[in-house]
Amino acid sequence: MTNCNPKPIRFANCKGRLMEAGFSGGDITSDGGAVLLRAADRMLGLTDSAARALGGPRRQASCLHSLPTMVRQRVYALALGYEDLNDHDELRSDPALQTAVGADAVLAGASTLCRFERRMGREDAVRLHEVLIEQFIASFKRPPRKRLVLDFDATDDPAHGMQEGRFFHGYYDRYCFLPLYVFCGGRLLVAYLRPGNSDGARHAWAVLALLTKRLRQAWPKVKIVFRGDGGFCRPRMLSWCERNDVGYIVGIGRNAALAKKAKPIMDLAELAHEASGEDLRLFEGFRYAAGTWKRLRRVVVKAEHSARGANPRFIVTNLKGVPQWLYEKMYCARGDMENRIKEQQLDLFADRTSCHESGPNQYRMLLSALAYTLLEAIRRVALAGSELANAYVGTIRLKLLKIGAVVLRNTRRVRLLLSGSCPRQALFRTAAVRLKPG
Repeated sequence: MTNCNPKPIRFANCKGRLMEAGFSGGDITSDGGAVLLRAADRMLGLTDSAARALGGPRRQASCLHSLPTMVRQRVYALALGYEDLNDHDELRSDPALQTAVGADAVLAGASTLCRFERRMGREDAVRLHEVLIEQFIASFKRPPRKRLVLDFDATDDPAHGMQEGRFFHGYYDRYCFLPLYVFCGGRLLVAYLRPGNSDGARHAWAVLALLTKRLRQAWPKVKIVFRGDGGFCRPRMLSWCERNDVGYIVGIGRNAALAKKAKPIMDLAELAHEASGEDLRLFEGFRYAAGTWKRLRRVVVKAEHSARGANPRFIVTNLKGVPQWLYEKMYCARGDMENRIKEQQLDLFADRTSCHESGPNQYRMLLSALAYTLLEAIRRVALAGSELANAYVGTIRLKLLKIGAVVLRNTRRVRLLLSGSCPRQALFRTAAVRLKPG
């Protein structure tokens, strides 16, 4: 059969010159930065650990694609911005991705990856969470001197089908799942997919207990602090923390008893606002016990008054410190976790939970967690002190990974001829050097 060369695509002339385009450039990729993902992965040993955790009944002699290769393929693709399995029907031929995952041939297609994902179950999710936690521990060269603050938060994962575990949630006003995330200093420890009818704190106590046990096995003297919003203010959680020497700083919903105790400081804030015309924030601590509590606990109130009126907020804590520092520096710092969740959901597609069974959906969320771990390592290690040191993972992808390149491969060498007009060549070189295994 004759191979016909397609006609070039004609465009309007540019300064009197004919302008045309065609798909005859050879092995060219738009993802030249995938080699940075490979470097970060080799430094961490992340996907190898994940593949070992997922080792199951596959007979490798009967399989064209190895398990580590498929794990890398999915994780790297998510980091590069390819959210769906369908993307892999074309992406499997991309020379940069093939090189990054360590293959010279066409990678697995969407159907192969789908069959692999559908066999995932609860035990696989537990083992992958262990990989995330062990990666976190291994990232410290010496025991942490500062306290480890474990940020817990729940969010919604919209569902658009009849998946297992999808329920209507009144607060979010839609059908969804209710995943639980746990971060520590920007690093992801837990991405637990829960049914949409779950209580916001469902299984949070068990997760906290397991994390505390493992972290203290690694660092017996480490100080652990549990931080969460008002949805995690449960007597069982607080009592467990007190019995096990775990600090806590948790939001607590406003009620009549708290409002009565805070009235003097609220009145003072209102008077100060009326006198100055400026927004006022005053802070005070007092002892308080809810009806379900067996003891008094320290509550901090933020007495805020502005032109819009009073806006009091309360937290309960067993930490030492002045009220203003506890609220503004310790509690409000949990807002950064919400940015990390946005990275998971928006930039790394953790909400692509369209499988019918809950096991594969949990696996997809954990694949996004692995992709986040790679990009977080690049941000923390390779980009420290640079203009992208605090960039979102989507920004890192755009500026360091989405680089055009010609890929030349032979029996002795693989060469990526990256775009000469890349504006961040020096930063790319620095990142590559910093990601080399020690």
